[in-house]
Amino acid sequence: MTSYVEKETDFSFGFDVKMILDAVMEQVLEEEKCPYEAQVNLLITDDPGIQEFNRNYRQINSPTDVLSFPMISFERAGDFSAVEADEADFFDPESGELVLGDIILSAQRAEEQAVKYGHSLKRECAFLIAHSMLHLCGYDHMTEEEAKIMEQKQEKALLTLGISRDHERN
Repeated sequence: MTSYVEKETDFSFGFDVKMILDAVMEQVLEEEKCPYEAQVNLLITDDPGIQEFNRNYRQINSPTDVLSFPMISFERAGDFSAVEADEADFFDPESGELVLGDIILSAQRAEEQAVKYGHSLKRECAFLIAHSMLHLCGYDHMTEEEAKIMEQKQEKALLTLGISRDHERN
C-alpha cells in the first residue's frame, strides 16, 4: 500500500496526515476486501484551491471539504473484479499496485467543520478521508439508501481505528 501526500498550503495540522491517510486507507480497503495492494494520492489545499478544482471538474463555483477522483468506474461498489480485464489501465506498472485515485482536501474547511461538529481536526480529517476512500471504491450518496450505506461504512472504519467523536486515539 502506497500513499502520497502533497501540500499546497502551509497549514499545520499538529499531527501526521500521512499516518491518518495510511490507517484509514488500510482499514477501508480491508473492510472492502480489496484483494490488491493499492495506491492513493492526497492533495491538501485551502478553500480557494479546492474551489478551483470544484469549479473546473464539477462546475460548482464554491469551496467544499473534500473531492474524490476515482480511477475506476465500478459497476458495483466495492467489486474489484472488473479491474482485472483492463489491468494496464488500473495498475501502476512500477509497483504493481492498484491506482485507486486522488483525494483533494481543504485544510481550511476541515478545521472549520471540526469546530462546528465539536470534535478534533484529526477526527474530521479521518472522516473526510474515509468518505473519499469509499468514493474511490465506487460508493456514492446520490440516494438516501446510498448515503446510509456510506455513513455506516465510514463510521465502522473510524470506530475500528478508535477514532470517534467521543474517544480519539493518538
